[in-house]
Amino acid sequence: MEQQEPLKKKSEQVLDGSDIMELVENEEVFSSFVDHKFKELDKDSDGQLSVKELQPAVADIGAALGLPAQGSSPDSDHIYSEVLNEFTHRKQEKVSKTEFREVLSDILLGMAAGLKRDPIVILRIDEEDLLEFINGPSYEAEMVSIFSQIGSDDASLHDCIIKALEKLTVDQGMPPSSDSWVMSNIVEPALQSWDGNDQDKPVSQETFLEEFKKVAERVAQNLKEQPVIVAHSENTFDGSGIKRLLSNKFELDKSLNIALENVPKDHNGKMSKEYLRVVLDVVAPSAGLPPIGAVEQIDKVVADVFNMINADDGKMVKEDEFKKLLTEILGSIMLQLEGNPIVVSSNSVVHEPLASSSSLLQPSS
Repeated sequence: MEQQEPLKKKSEQVLDGSDIMELVENEEVFSSFVDHKFKELDKDSDGQLSVKELQPAVADIGAALGLPAQGSSPDSDHIYSEVLNEFTHRKQEKVSKTEFREVLSDILLGMAAGLKRDPIVILRIDEEDLLEFINGPSYEAEMVSIFSQIGSDDASLHDCIIKALEKLTVDQGMPPSSDSWVMSNIVEPALQSWDGNDQDKPVSQETFLEEFKKVAERVAQNLKEQPVIVAHSENTFDGSGIKRLLSNKFELDKSLNIALENVPKDHNGKMSKEYLRVVLDVVAPSAGLPPIGAVEQIDKVVADVFNMINADDGKMVKEDEFKKLLTEILGSIMLQLEGNPIVVSSNSVVHEPLASSSSLLQPSS
């Protein structure tokens, strides 16, 4: 996967998984880390972890992955359940320290690989970048372009300015105003202190450019007083992850066999094609794809491929045919993404220190 150049900002921290790799690969440090965590979780000190004792570790892993709290979303609850199943192998009621260490190592290495592939850049946004933008040479051209997208005969000056602020990005020094905290503490106070005349009347381009700059200066002043921390990530899905998987027959067979373990079969050993999506979702991480439902543009590509090869007809097929169909689906998705790569970027405001959101990597006291 070709990596985009990370945003160059004056105040940034890159989470690329290297700290996690360092922890897991240092035998002595990782052993000590596992000992501490195991002892902390093993409340009855019987040398094994029950499902109940594992729950805090599962919650921590979820927090480290950026998932919402357990119980708040069926989609994320499914991932929490899968993490727990990794520890218990879906059957066991107790987990030994050796098993705990192996699974924790696998999960952490998976997280590190994901961050290496798609690093998260932590940006501290203060007033400097926004002031540089509004006083720079590209301001007028970029804002004229934005005005042409949002301006209309009945749009008021006030509405145009709010919509324009939503269009600005961290590149221009603006944290996402869709975030309620940013709106309440940065944007709304700037609008309240702005003395723009005729805010509710239709607006000309010239007035918009002049008045927007005044509001942006007030936003910058608020950012100076209350800098905003933003986590920025950019993922490019270009089919290269699928290509790597398909070119490694051993890895492909291994991934398919693991994914097929829990697919029900009839008395003839056949399985329903309706499970193709479920199995694709299990194989997705190995193919560099996001989970189904996570990226709308990828879901559309998957839906088009399923329609193209008639994968949703629910027919029963033998295991070999099922694997062949899934390989064909992966190949078709790869070709679509090679022709039209999908770039997904996200910016989310960090409302608490990163370390406090999960104690997974924090040594026990």
